[in-house]
This record gives sequence, structure tokens and C-alpha cells, in this order.
Amino acid sequence: MKRIYVLDAFHPSGPEWLKGKVELIPFGDPRAKNWHEDADGVMVRMHPLTEDDFARAGRLKAVVKQGVGVNTIDLDAARRHGITVANTPGINSEAVSEMALALALAVTRRVPQFDRMIRAGEPIERPKFLGFALQGKTVGVIGMGNIGVRAARKFQAAFDCRILAYDPYYAPRNGKDPWVQVPHERMDDLDALCSQSDLLTVHVPLTDQTRDMISAKRLALMKPNGIVINVSRGGIVNEADLHDALASGHLFGAGIDVWTEREPPEQSHPLLGLPNVVATPHAGGGTVETQQQSSLKVAQELYSILQGNEPEFRVV
Repeated sequence: MKRIYVLDAFHPSGPEWLKGKVELIPFGDPRAKNWHEDADGVMVRMHPLTEDDFARAGRLKAVVKQGVGVNTIDLDAARRHGITVANTPGINSEAVSEMALALALAVTRRVPQFDRMIRAGEPIERPKFLGFALQGKTVGVIGMGNIGVRAARKFQAAFDCRILAYDPYYAPRNGKDPWVQVPHERMDDLDALCSQSDLLTVHVPLTDQTRDMISAKRLALMKPNGIVINVSRGGIVNEADLHDALASGHLFGAGIDVWTEREPPEQSHPLLGLPNVVATPHAGGGTVETQQQSSLKVAQELYSILQGNEPEFRVV
């Protein structure tokens, strides 16, 4: 019987499905610290997997990662050691795109700021705390994958936003192009997109090409009182540069769900000292429905791979 270790907290749907099919070592089991000795497969969400992990895991055949981002896994090391890595894209797309919209509204209408002020008993002169309407604004969508198209659709349908889309790697899959359903303008120049956008929403993976993609230069190109939303990965938006653009008054606000160094960030993080930043702890995919479906998909995919089948979404 194959042995599978669950290295992160998962919704019970996945581990429950595996019971009786494999020998399952659940998250939190003391045996997990020695998973390298006898794991055939592992389920992960954010648990990092390094060259050392793969070198030590002599029996390991497969890793399945919940969600689409695999920046916490040393893919080159997995390839060298002959270990299959797969992910589960698409399942959390609606939830993450909803979070992008939620953060945009929270920032533009100062919802968390008002809440804090009311709870603290602070006087509020409402004319001094006006927000911005999203209706008719120009939204720049960076990344045209599953989440990007859903975010674009929501902004366009709810607020009749003008949508600009940028993704040099985008191509329709299986002859289907979901972007035909969303009125938009395809942009080949990211600087031009930034200069025209009232709001930027980021939906790309963290790679060498996307790291610091949104830094001081492009933030400066944005319209005064612009807004930045990042629900993809920390490190794509340069946090120090974003802080400076917000503190200087050039940008109106930012909604950040993903962080560069630590998630959630330390209380001392400079962005958390700004009242116009709405912070969440990488919770974009955190709905009951998404977690249930994702956990089950990870378990089923890992079991299938260990039975000798080709992964549905192979990364390595």
C-alpha cells in the first residue's frame, strides 16, 4: 500500500477520500517530520520542498500542490530526482477573482479604515474621507489566465469598467478563448497599460520574469490616485516601492493578499502602517467550496499518479 503524507492543513475532503486506499499520515502527525524516509507521495499547499528534501526522499514518486503557484517547490531538483510534480489550476479561480473585487471595493470606499475609526471612537469628518467610484474606471489586468479573465469579467459586468489586458504568453486553450466574452483591449506594452489604468490587478505566477514586475517606474506611470491589487504572489509588486508611492500620495490605495517575505506579514511591515492599505493573509482561495474541491482534487490526482497514470496538470 502506498504511503502518502499530508504536509499542510487541508480540508478533510481529500484525506477522507484517501482513507482505505493508501496508508495516510495526516497533517500534524508526529511521524510527518520523518516523511523523507518512506513517503511515496505528498500533498502540499505552502510547505516548501527543497533540493535537500528531494535528495533525502528516496521513495518519493509524486508531489501534488493545491492551487496553481509552485514557487515554493524546487522544480529543477524535482526534475533531477525524477519526481513528478503536479498542481490543480482553475479550482480557486472564482474565489481569487472575487477577492480581487472585494479588495478593490474595500480600498476605494475605505471600508476597513472607516471600520477601525468607528470602533476606536474617532471623529469622522466624512468630506475629508471621500472614496472613489469604480464605475467606468479603467482596469489594467496583468495576466490573462483563469483568474485574470474572471476578475476582468467581474469588473466589467459590475461597474462597466474599461478593461486593458496584458499577457505576452497568453494563447487560447483547446480552441477556446474565454476573453471573447469580455469587452477588452489587448495591450502589448505593460508600461502603456500602467499609464492608462486607474486600477491594476495582478494575476501572474512568480517567476524570474515577473519578480518586481510592478516597481517604482511602473507605479510612477500610473494615474494619480491609482489603486494596486495583488492576489497572485508576493514579490511581483515591489513592496518597498509600493509603500513609497502610497506614502507620497501618488497612489490612492492598495489591496494586498500576498506577501514577499512572510504570510501573513509581520505587524512591523511598513505597508501595514499606512491607512490606505487593505491587508489579507493569502486568503484569496479561502472559501469553503474552493477548499473542499481543491483538497479532493489534490488527493485524487496524487492517488492517480501513484497508480501509474499521467497527471492531468503536470508541472514536472
